[in-house]
Amino acid sequence: MSRMSKKLKIILAALVLVAVVGGVGVWYFFKDDAPPEVSADDAAATAAAAQEEDDATEDSADDGAETDSTEAAADGIEGTWAVDTTIGTFDFTDSASATFVGFRIEEELSGVGSTTAVGRTPAVTGEITIEGTTLTEASFEADMTQITTDRAQRNSRVQGALSTGEFPTATFVLTEPVDFGSAAESGEAVTVTATGDLTIKGHTESVEIPLTAQLVGEIITVTGQLDIVFADYDVEVPSAPIVVSASDSGVVEILLFLTRP
Repeated sequence: MSRMSKKLKIILAALVLVAVVGGVGVWYFFKDDAPPEVSADDAAATAAAAQEEDDATEDSADDGAETDSTEAAADGIEGTWAVDTTIGTFDFTDSASATFVGFRIEEELSGVGSTTAVGRTPAVTGEITIEGTTLTEASFEADMTQITTDRAQRNSRVQGALSTGEFPTATFVLTEPVDFGSAAESGEAVTVTATGDLTIKGHTESVEIPLTAQLVGEIITVTGQLDIVFADYDVEVPSAPIVVSASDSGVVEILLFLTRP
C-alpha cells in the first residue's frame, strides 16, 4: 500500500469518526425530552401538598389556625382570587409545577426526527372575580421577556419572533361569564370554556379556551390548552439550519394557582 493511499484512508476514517460523534452529539443535544403537557391532576396534587404544608405551619404557630381555615373553606369559591407564583416549582428539567403560560410546537430536525419545542414564562399576574359560582371577571398578563425554552439556543429566536422588545407582554381578558356550577364549591374538578380576548405581539383575537378548574383547600388550580395559528398573531415560527420544518400552529399551555389576596 502506498504512503498516499494509507494517508487517505486515515483521513477518511477520521472524517467518518467525526461525523458519527457529531451526529450522536446533535441527537443527544436535540433529542425530544420536552417537559410533559400540563395536567389537571398534577396541579391538584401540587396544590394539595402546598395546602398541607401551609396548614401545618399555621397549626404550629397558632392553635386557632384550624378554625380560621375552616371559615375560609366555608366561603367556597366566591370572591376575588389572584395568581400565586409561590406555589410549586418552575423547572424545565422536571415537570413544571408552578404557575406558567407557554407554548408547544411540533418540529422536524435534520438527523434527529420529530421533536417538540416548548417555551414557558413563570412571570404571570392577574385576578379573577367569582359571584356565587359564576366567573364574572378575569384578566391575566404574562411577561414574555422571561419566556425560556427547553433549549437555550432557541431562546433568542423565540424572543425575536415574539418581538418582546416592542411587545413585552401577552394578555387574556374574559369577555363572557363562565358558570362553574355547584360541584366546584365541593372541590370537584370542573371543565369549562372561557371566552375572551387573547393578545400576543399586539394582535388581539377572540378565543375559547377549554379549562379545568378545581378548588383544593384554599387554592384554585386552573389548567388548559388552546390550539392557535401563530400567523394570526403575526408570529413567524423561528427557524434554524437544523430545522427541516416547524408547524405554523401550536398549543398555548396554561397552569395557574390562585389564592385569595
